[in-house]
Amino acid sequence: MNGGLPGFHNAPASRAVVVAAALFSVPFGFRGRFLDLGLSYQNVYERLSIWRLITSLFAFSSTPELIFGAALLYYFRVFERQIGSNKYAVFIVFSTMVSVLLQILALGYLKDPSINPLTSGPYGLIFASYVPFFFDIPVSMRFRIFGLSLSDKSFVYLAGLQLLCSSGRCSVVPGVSGILAGLLYRLNTFGIRRLKFPEFVTSLFSRVSWPYSSNPYQGLPTTENDANISSHQDAHAATQDPTESSIAALVSMGFDRSSAVQALVMTNYDVNLASNILLEAQALQQ
Repeated sequence: MNGGLPGFHNAPASRAVVVAAALFSVPFGFRGRFLDLGLSYQNVYERLSIWRLITSLFAFSSTPELIFGAALLYYFRVFERQIGSNKYAVFIVFSTMVSVLLQILALGYLKDPSINPLTSGPYGLIFASYVPFFFDIPVSMRFRIFGLSLSDKSFVYLAGLQLLCSSGRCSVVPGVSGILAGLLYRLNTFGIRRLKFPEFVTSLFSRVSWPYSSNPYQGLPTTENDANISSHQDAHAATQDPTESSIAALVSMGFDRSSAVQALVMTNYDVNLASNILLEAQALQQ
């Protein structure tokens, strides 16, 4: 699953969520089968265990769930780069809160002991992200395996399906709640898509999730020769021609060739991320 530029560059909010999920899952989540970290009817409506709202949002209850969940959160960081950290932080809060509310309503309506407790973890955010993934991320490559027609998006769907079915109905309810939350965000409920957090909020995400610079060489002294080498490498990367197949893929989506080349150079020749930039540019012009 190639999500564009390596690491969490320009995605501090996504990094904060992944770090929080890892920190909660290690001490709590792997014992979740015994601690019942997820939401349940008894905990919500009878015992009022508010602390479980926090653990249910971040702590995965098993190692496979953490691996698949963290991989999907890492991939979906592309949306933060697309709309900006300020707006993406609103998406995180909205999808998480709406998903939790829907889960609480489902527990109260169904009163089914077979879904108690619900699977814990940031399912709301993960499956809400599948809504823009379905509508906004174009297919850049198609292929066939054992007679099945697949695309580069198929592996992301399969990872989500694995996570959705990891605990039966206990994980289906949080997953479906997340999808509904993503649809409400896309429909711009209450004008939510116009909102964005102040700059200091996203700066706080960056400091809390990673208290030091993501560039390990930033603090090292540089010489004039180092600067010349760096500028030469940057110039070489900027003038390097992207592959014709990547250009053809973007042109086939309706983008003009010059814009496609420019977007590919900006994204280190990543077709998916380049198409996201071009789609966002088109949306701003409309």
